[in-house]
Amino acid sequence: MKHIGVLALQGDFAEHKTALERSGAQAVEVRLPHHLIGLDGLIIPGGESTTLRKLMDMYGLMQPLRDFAQTTPTWGTCAGAIMLAREIIGQEAHLGVMDITVQRNAFGRQINSFVTTLDIDGERYEAVFIRAPLIVSVGNGVEVLSRLEDGRIVAAQQGHLLATSFHPELTPDLGFHRRFLNMIGS
Repeated sequence: MKHIGVLALQGDFAEHKTALERSGAQAVEVRLPHHLIGLDGLIIPGGESTTLRKLMDMYGLMQPLRDFAQTTPTWGTCAGAIMLAREIIGQEAHLGVMDITVQRNAFGRQINSFVTTLDIDGERYEAVFIRAPLIVSVGNGVEVLSRLEDGRIVAAQQGHLLATSFHPELTPDLGFHRRFLNMIGS
């Protein structure tokens, strides 16, 4: 059984834990650096990226998370994608491990939230966008997995790193969690 960490400082980590467990993995809450030991992968959930950064600093997680994500499958959803990005428009990067540029709150305020269906490699996924970031550009070696109908990038993968602008954990669809587990292999 795969042991997948979920950064449990703030945001919708409980929903990710439930989705992982329903997908056949063991979910482990990560709050301190030693919680990363022995994990097969990590999800950095949605929430509020500025608050998440402050808590990561407070608990001494910045460098351990950066080191972990350099070598181990890591998936950032919404604010988690912001945390992974090498560049954030208008502010300093956080972990800076994935060669993407993001724009925070690119889809507007909470009232502008929406749900849509995305096609990724022939699979259909329900996607919830809540004050979501936009992946504005990707570097060499980053594969764009999905775009909205207007062409805006909302999912990308760079080797063992995955970033989504949306929240698959807020739907009953386990497809994206299973996709992440398949990235990890056996």
